[in-house]
Amino acid sequence: MSDKQSDLSLIEKAVRRLEAGSDTRGQARADAGSQPPKAAAGGSHKAPADDQREMSPVSAPMPPFDILPDIPPPPPDVDPASDRYVELNLAHLREQGFITANSERNHVSEEFRMIKRPLLANAFGRGAELVEHGNLIMVTSAKSGEGKTFTAINLAMSIAMEMDKTVLLVDADVGRARVHHVLGTPQGPGLIDLLLDKDLDVGDVIIKTNIPKLRVIPMGRYHPHSNELLASEEMFRLTRELAERYPDRVVIFDSPPLLLTSESVVVAGLVGQIVFVVESSRTLQSSVKDALAMLDTSKPIGLVLNKVRRGLGNYGYGYGYGYGYGYHGKPDTAKETPA
Repeated sequence: MSDKQSDLSLIEKAVRRLEAGSDTRGQARADAGSQPPKAAAGGSHKAPADDQREMSPVSAPMPPFDILPDIPPPPPDVDPASDRYVELNLAHLREQGFITANSERNHVSEEFRMIKRPLLANAFGRGAELVEHGNLIMVTSAKSGEGKTFTAINLAMSIAMEMDKTVLLVDADVGRARVHHVLGTPQGPGLIDLLLDKDLDVGDVIIKTNIPKLRVIPMGRYHPHSNELLASEEMFRLTRELAERYPDRVVIFDSPPLLLTSESVVVAGLVGQIVFVVESSRTLQSSVKDALAMLDTSKPIGLVLNKVRRGLGNYGYGYGYGYGYGYHGKPDTAKETPA
């Protein structure tokens, strides 16, 4: 049978179903309830209204619901009646270079396995010298545009693949929030709302996703004193609650660049570990040293070298990782040499 005949047959069957009366229409509704139409990326599972569905070019009725594509259900711990839930567009994220649970093993995923190991060891290892509040991790940089949000999201994705850990990604870059843009989640309510409204609980702003072990707190509303809120007593209380309320959870803060706001230094004082992102061949050594000099060198500070040029002039997101306590580089007279 030709494709045209097949399409015509399908349309004719749909017409017969509509003409068959209330019993057939009732069955169509039952079919619709068992297999909902696929939701848009970043959206909910609510099916579109009938008047919003597109008709075919020949104005034929919609095909029977039971042949429409299926979508995976929310994770078992999601309560559709009370939880905020967003289905991330994993295919689009993979195209943008992000790690997802079903991504093929590649250079970026392997690099982030190396990056997360010392972080997890400091937070949950069996040694006697665990880092205080080591499950709170700040991702920052000297200046904006160096790839810290890319790093924060990929680090969260990588840790979410652990068998016994969950991850909460908090967008704390209140001057240039990017997490909700990248992931397709709502901007609020989020962190700023939580700091302003004492009636809100952490659970009220957490967004669950189709990555079962990944949760997100977006930035929330814009506020003229957002940076000051990061340095408030309420932020201190919140970080202590996040550190102690979920002992098996890693909390990653995508934080403001160190050289742009003084409040980012306050956030650095609230967390247990710091991941410092440096853009290869662009960030000046003087900027790196000035930023690192603002941090508490008794805390573990991991350095991530981002956008590394690889063989034959290829350019992409590569990560070289240097890990240690503090920054022990000697003063360099070539202050304007890129890192």
